[in-house]
Amino acid sequence: MDPQRFRTGSFFGLVTGFSRLLTDRSRRLHASVFLGCCLAFFCAALLLLRPAYLEQIENHTLDYRFKLRGPLANPGTVVIAAIDEKSISRLGRWPWSRERLAQLVDRLHGYGAEIVVFDIILSEKEANDRRLAQSLERAGNVLLPLVFEFEKSPHPKPAGDLLMPAAFVSVANAERFEKLNPIHAENVLMPVPLLAAQAMWLGYINMIPDADGVVRWEMLAIEHDGYLYPPITLAAAAMYKGIPWDRVGIDATQAVNLGPDRVATDQWGRMLINYYGPGHSFRHIPIIDILDGTVDPKMLQRKIVLVGATAVGIYDLRVTPFDAAMAGVEKHASVITSLLEQRLLRKAPLWMDLVFLLLFGIAAALLIPRFRAVQAALVMAALLFSCGALAAFLFTGNGIVLTMIYPLLNITGTFLVITIYNYAVEERYSKQIRAMFSSYVTERVVNELIKNPDMAKLGGERREVTVLFSDVKGFTAFSERHSPEEVVSILNEYLTAMTDVIFRWEGTLDKFIGDAIVVFWGAPMPQENHVERAINCALHMHQRLGELQEKWKAEGKPVLSAGIGINTGEVLVGNIGAEGKKMDYTVIGDHVNLGARAEGLTRRYDVPIILTEYSVAKLQARMAATGGELIGHYSIRALERVIVKGKDTPVGIFALCSLEHGCASEFSSVLPEGAVKLDEK
Repeated sequence: MDPQRFRTGSFFGLVTGFSRLLTDRSRRLHASVFLGCCLAFFCAALLLLRPAYLEQIENHTLDYRFKLRGPLANPGTVVIAAIDEKSISRLGRWPWSRERLAQLVDRLHGYGAEIVVFDIILSEKEANDRRLAQSLERAGNVLLPLVFEFEKSPHPKPAGDLLMPAAFVSVANAERFEKLNPIHAENVLMPVPLLAAQAMWLGYINMIPDADGVVRWEMLAIEHDGYLYPPITLAAAAMYKGIPWDRVGIDATQAVNLGPDRVATDQWGRMLINYYGPGHSFRHIPIIDILDGTVDPKMLQRKIVLVGATAVGIYDLRVTPFDAAMAGVEKHASVITSLLEQRLLRKAPLWMDLVFLLLFGIAAALLIPRFRAVQAALVMAALLFSCGALAAFLFTGNGIVLTMIYPLLNITGTFLVITIYNYAVEERYSKQIRAMFSSYVTERVVNELIKNPDMAKLGGERREVTVLFSDVKGFTAFSERHSPEEVVSILNEYLTAMTDVIFRWEGTLDKFIGDAIVVFWGAPMPQENHVERAINCALHMHQRLGELQEKWKAEGKPVLSAGIGINTGEVLVGNIGAEGKKMDYTVIGDHVNLGARAEGLTRRYDVPIILTEYSVAKLQARMAATGGELIGHYSIRALERVIVKGKDTPVGIFALCSLEHGCASEFSSVLPEGAVKLDEK
């Protein structure tokens, strides 16, 4: 749009442009909401697909929830017989002899330990295996570990008949495994057969960390050679609770039934580990203290005792949500304790994740577009906080693990997309507004309208304004006596100077009508001091015209003079014209006509500027409200009451002229009795 095209036309030359901008503002809001909703459904699709890179980030949100929740109260059912630095310093480096382990089993049996779980692989034969086997037989409560291998080995080791009894007896819906495939092991590393035969039970101790190395899942079933086997943790919990093994069953891809209790699993038979805290959340008892007999028997009596390595040099350390280096045996302790207490974590069902996502996604789509960038950022932060708080509450209070990354991504993405979209649209609108307005109002007004386009309500509204009419005296005769080129040259110089003054006082330039100028204050932006601005602008225009007259005289050019009329009142302001063809933003009404009549009276009374009584009354009201004096150095002198053409009611008119700086303002408001009826052209 070329602003120059409208410079000699009506105010703004907006036609229907700005009205369209305001309509587009509503459309933009709807478009932003639509974009936000689309993004919510896009994130819902991602939730269904669960791409690996987002699932890795989701795992980190789970870790933060653990840290936010903090450690859980430990009932003390599980204790750890620790192969720690103290024990190694006394008993020698690891591994110890089977004789030493046999002494440990005997001591634990003597202390009244309920169940002993070894987290030590005893796969190599040694000379004292029979001695340890005898201790295992006497104790009758020791669980030994095995390790499944998931890659094919060129030299597989047969498990023999010792592994088979450890398999799940009760398997429901086994056909689902054929469709989804459980975790499959190719080979198994068994304890020495002599020892395995005397163990109360066998169970695997495999841990498979996530891609980032953090152990978050416990596999409750691994398939090997057509049978499903439990971990040693599940077996220990069942034995401690006295649940017969035939009542420990697996419902394929759904859950593991631990007697009357149901432990939910994912489709691969895994459960989330509910870690009770960082390292040393469970009681550690150095093995050397157990062997020396210096331990309080109550610390071991009727306990599940896990025998495992905690010394750093043995390298049985795992990365967990709480700790970058936790002894693997502590993971077993958390799993067993959570199974005994039924303090389990449960992945939220898909419908709950979707509701959670769409709830916050649609809330973001509805709220964020209604605010500017800074406020929208605060709304985004509030939604992110609420999302995290709700997920943390459900995690801490109910053990429900909501999927967080997709709602968080959705909220953040909605803010970014809508902000970028609004910026692009605002930039385009700003260019359009600046192009349409810069020729008609000041830069400050343009910037305000760009920030708040609703300040100019187009389409017609009643508003109190002050109107200024200026007209060159004798312009018709002047045009007849001079060539068109001279007329245009001097008129352009005059109009340019007057426009600069009008913009100086932040007036709205309505139109040029040949040599006449129409200006008003109070629209499109509200201006409380519109009368003062109009008065100061009129005086400044008169002063600037005087300077031009001196210049024209010095150049030998013809001299122009002008009259100015000012009136204040309620008018209709808005787009007036033929919709869709030619519309002008202008003011209409009796008070506009009266302003034009006032300008015409400057010739009759031979004064440069005339105010109507309505402008004077408004000025007095402003003075009373602010407790101030007249602004500027000027005098207002009452002239007469007149009845102008087209009106029956007399109106008072006043002459306005400038005073020298330092002179007090003068105000004569007494009008003569009666009224003069005029029929001026």
